[in-house]
Formats: sequence, C-alpha cells, structure tokens
Amino acid sequence: MKHNFGAGPGILPHEVLKQAAAAVLDFGGIGLSILEISHRSPEFESVLDEAVKLVKELFSVPEGYSVLFLQGGASTQFALAPYNLLPEGGKAAYLETGVWANKALKEAKLFGEVEIVASSKDKNFNYIPKDYKVPADAAYFHITSNNTIYGTQLQEFPKSSVPVVCDMSSDIFSRKVNVADFGLIYAGAQKNMGPAGVTLVIVKDSLLGKTGRKIPAMFNYQTQIEGGSMYNTPPVFAIYVSMLTLNWLKSKGGVDAIEKENIAKARVLYEEIDRNPLFKPVCEVEDRSHMNVCFVMENPEHEKAFLRLCDDKGIIGIKGHRSVGGFRASIYNALPITSVYVLIDAMQEFAEKNKA
Repeated sequence: MKHNFGAGPGILPHEVLKQAAAAVLDFGGIGLSILEISHRSPEFESVLDEAVKLVKELFSVPEGYSVLFLQGGASTQFALAPYNLLPEGGKAAYLETGVWANKALKEAKLFGEVEIVASSKDKNFNYIPKDYKVPADAAYFHITSNNTIYGTQLQEFPKSSVPVVCDMSSDIFSRKVNVADFGLIYAGAQKNMGPAGVTLVIVKDSLLGKTGRKIPAMFNYQTQIEGGSMYNTPPVFAIYVSMLTLNWLKSKGGVDAIEKENIAKARVLYEEIDRNPLFKPVCEVEDRSHMNVCFVMENPEHEKAFLRLCDDKGIIGIKGHRSVGGFRASIYNALPITSVYVLIDAMQEFAEKNKA
C-alpha cells in the first residue's frame, strides 16, 4: 500500500478514483466515456449543476455570489483577480507569505499600484505576519490562506474594510469558511477538490464591472458567469471528478467533519516532530499548517537514509521543497490518519536505529 503525502496534485479518495475510472469507460450507462461526451449534453450539464450545488452547500455560499469552474489554474487567477477588480489607477493591498503570494502580487502590478502591507520574507516565510494595517483606499486585500512550500497557514482570516481576495488552493474545503467575509475566493482543484485542470472561483457579483477597462471575454468573470462556466469547452473530466470528491466530502459529514479529522492528523504528527530528537519543525507554532507539515532533521546527513526508509514503507512524496529542504508531509482531506501513523512509526523507528 502507498501512503501519498505528495503536495500536489495530491491524494484523492479511493472510492472517487474507482467511480472516475468506471466513467472513463462508460459514463452513467450511456455507452460513452466521460472523456468524449459533449459539454452541452444533458448528462454533463447535470454534473456541472451538481458540482456548483455542492460548493454552495458545503461552503454555505450566500446569495449574491457566483460559483465558477474555470481553466488555467490558480496562477491565472493571479492576473484575473486584479484584471476584474482593480480599477484603472487604483491600488491593491497584498500580504506576502510565500512564493505564490509573491507571484500573485507581481501579476497585480501589471494592472495598478500594489502595496505590500506585511511580509514574512525576512525569515524565509516561516511565520504569518500580524498587526498590519490594510489601506482603506485599496480596491481589495489579497491573502494566501495556506503556504504549501513553507508549511504556514492563516489560522484566522483577517477582518478588512476592503474586499478580501483569497487564494485557497491548498486548503479549500479543509475547514469552515464564512464566504461572506470574502469578495473573491479561488482555488486550484489539485489538492483537496479534484485533479489538476480546473479552478474554483467564488466571486461576489457586486464587485464586478467597476474597473473602467475592457476585459477580453475569456478573462472576464461576468462573461463566465453569464455562460455558466461554459463560455468555451470546460475541463469536463476534472469537473466530474471534483463533483465526485465534493459528494464524498458531503457523505463524510461535510467541512465540519473533515476539519476535525484534519486537526487530529496535524496534531499527532506535530507532536511526534516536537518529541522526536532527530527531527525539528521549521514554522512558528501558532502558524503551523494543517495541510502541509514541514520539518527537517537535526543532522541533515540523515535525510537520505530516512527517505530510503520511507520508500521502503510505501511513504510517497515526503521530500521537502528545495526552498526549505528536509521533509513535507501534505495531509490533505483524502489522506487517512492511518497513513499519518505509518509516517510516525517510520520516524520513531529511524530514531531508535540512530540513537546518539
């Protein structure tokens, strides 16, 4: 058995994989593959409608917000957010907490002034800045909820007098969120929601159409809303698997239930990192991610040997990002706590074999 701790594309529920695999051969008994049906067919329209319905249900999306399934990944949203929300000559505020936040603010600079209200770059992004002030004249305030590379996460979302835009790519549907506190939420699917190829966008309708610029149809949220996420051919299979995953999440008790599981997984793993003399954490305690647990070894020379042990035990994707080194255990929604205990057992076994 493999234990998939990969940072993304990440683990999907086994039952979802079985359903998706069957649909590749015959979708719903119609004699055609999900890969070859028309996106305008009643069969797919029902899939898209169900996916939108599940997002609204699981996140309690209020009236006045639209749910979109788009292409281009979260990296495209780095540009589309300011394209659609930042007026000509306007200013946007950004919280810089890692590589992806930095890339997002660089894209925003193409459309107007960007003010970095706070940054944790001074300590290689190992904490979340606090006590910053968001300028009242900003069109929006952009944050990244979870940082896959560095293992930090906003444990509380900031209250702001200006609309909050949030990249939730790596912790979407992992915890309760009050959508009404945000002007725009976007997330690549490939961590918690589905396979790579589709991006979820939840946008407050009243914020749109105020930039004073002409926006090409494909990049215009209003066009996509009017087209029901089907202005052009959508990523049919990725949306279908996302719908299956959202249904799986609903069957488990929804976001409330999965949040409790994620807290439990993170707690036991961090307890082992803090207890085990061979390993040490890299992030400030109050900012530790419940999705991407980053840690290193007291003696870096042990890293290759520990990776070999992990490989022997079927532990996959544990090697840390080059920016941090060490190890990164991504414990997304679909990863069972039993896999976390396999990793903990490996850490304890390695410590026993390498006593000082």
